[in-house]
Amino acid sequence: GLENAEFLRYGVMHRNTFLHSPGFLNEQYGMVARPGLYFAGQMTGVEGYVESASSGLVAGVSLARHMLGLPPVDFTTRTAIGALAHHVSGATGDFQPMNANFGIVRLEAKVKKHQRKEAICTQALGVIEALGNQL
Repeated sequence: GLENAEFLRYGVMHRNTFLHSPGFLNEQYGMVARPGLYFAGQMTGVEGYVESASSGLVAGVSLARHMLGLPPVDFTTRTAIGALAHHVSGATGDFQPMNANFGIVRLEAKVKKHQRKEAICTQALGVIEALGNQL
């Protein structure tokens, strides 16, 4: 079945095609030059299933709020969802897709290294709870 197949490169399962999002998309995954147009998923420069779903959540909430004439919601850099959106919209240098990780989340409190992850989670849950009525 593959006798006529043409192999361009061995060892690559897929190709990640993505927008150069910094300056093109804002932190709600909306197109800067065209308000009301939102993108989600791998094409925005997020990498991973959970990350793609989170970009869809942010884009969907943002589109609904835009259509209702409400201000956008900012998940802030104090949550993984928001930190990823801010990275995608504002990264500098050679932009590459990013997974959600503890390293991109801004922690406001000073804590010991072994308490950092738990503190980030507690902080993020507080932010999400505070945003609850806007979602």
